[in-house]
Amino acid sequence: MGMITQPMLVTVLMLIVSNLFMTFAWYGHLKNLATSPWYVAALVSWGIALFEYLLQVPANRIGYGELSLGQLKILQEIITLSVFVPFAVLYMNQPLKLDYLYAAMCLLGAVYFIFRSA
Repeated sequence: MGMITQPMLVTVLMLIVSNLFMTFAWYGHLKNLATSPWYVAALVSWGIALFEYLLQVPANRIGYGELSLGQLKILQEIITLSVFVPFAVLYMNQPLKLDYLYAAMCLLGAVYFIFRSA
């Protein structure tokens, strides 16, 4: 793996923030809008997801010059798990399980294989 470049750093930071929006759009309504009709939750989630896309699309365009498509996807999955676990435990009050660690170890294997020829 080579040196981390500014486009790669910008890509990672934008994808982290994008994932924060995505996680709240996908799962935040389970806590915040639990008593609302599903279509209200869907519309609110759709509005939140707009901000995700406003960051995710340019992040992938910036990163694509430095990373392959497969590397971008695996990077996204690592970021997703890194954002989801604290969200689930801290915000949704879910128990911290060893399964999160096992999932992370599987993703580390994916990182190795997708980045090894870089």
